[in-house]
Amino acid sequence: MAKRKLNKRQAWRVKKIQAEREERASKKESQIHHELEGGDLGPEQSGQVISHFGTQVLVENATGERMRCYMRTNLGGLVTGDSVAYRAGNEQGVVVARTDRQSELQRPNMYGELKTVAANINYLVIVIAPEPHAHRNLIDRYLVAAEISGIEPVLCLNKIDLLNDDNREHFAELIKDYSEIGYRFIEVSSKLDNGLAPLSALLKDRISAFVGQSGVGKSSIISQLLPDEDIRVGDLSEQTRKGRHTTTNATLFHFPSGGDLIDSPGIREYGLWHMEPEDILQGFKELQPFAGHCKFRDCKHQAEPGCAIKQAIKDGQISQRRFESYQQIIASLGDVNVRGV
Repeated sequence: MAKRKLNKRQAWRVKKIQAEREERASKKESQIHHELEGGDLGPEQSGQVISHFGTQVLVENATGERMRCYMRTNLGGLVTGDSVAYRAGNEQGVVVARTDRQSELQRPNMYGELKTVAANINYLVIVIAPEPHAHRNLIDRYLVAAEISGIEPVLCLNKIDLLNDDNREHFAELIKDYSEIGYRFIEVSSKLDNGLAPLSALLKDRISAFVGQSGVGKSSIISQLLPDEDIRVGDLSEQTRKGRHTTTNATLFHFPSGGDLIDSPGIREYGLWHMEPEDILQGFKELQPFAGHCKFRDCKHQAEPGCAIKQAIKDGQISQRRFESYQQIIASLGDVNVRGV
């Protein structure tokens, strides 16, 4: 069921209450920071935010030492993956600066405002599987989110041990279509010996995040890649064939073979409703070269004469299925949430 969108008065009341809470928290943090600054703090050093705990973050330095730190109020929000400068104390430290982010993974809140949930991610690994069924439109929504965020998407087909005569052709076409667009596609199985070797090699020396429909095996893959971490694995419901969410907090983990993983909470719904049609078009990278060559500047790429995108479809330069997916997303922009992520 889609979440009910708040009316203006309800949204104003919620924002007012939230602002009051933030003001009280800010005063409390200012007092804490004043006390810490007056204490025995060490010199500034570089670190990375490993996790977030309300008014505190867990920071790790280059030698692997970790410390809970308060944040100076003028920093704005910090998220997992942020590179920071901090000063260590006897028990707690203070984050004094944040370096510029190379990328941001963002989601809209109920007001349509973008909220950063993780930073400095190199790969957004979009996990799909034979069960639950991989819908192209859902994949395209993830790809739009990745493209807009400036993060390279990697399509990962998990559970290849479940491929059979009934679904093999479907996934062969899926892999072919997205590979021709230029997307990287990896086939793995967390149940087969050495089945994750190609993915493990790709993620080395990179920061990655996993997204995907519940039940596709994200937690199972993570458990295999991080054998020493306590990652809960959710079973696929035998009755609904839909997954149960297992992760709760955004945390950064280190792969034994190199590279990092930001394991963010499982999310059933990912809304693109905050975006404009122009944003969605930017998320379909094969449409971009043709969009500026339509006869009319305000072309909606539907029935207008001289549409360069429609001509490219006729010429076989753009997939009809991808264009239909683009149209479906544009048509859904008025919805508060879109089921499936």
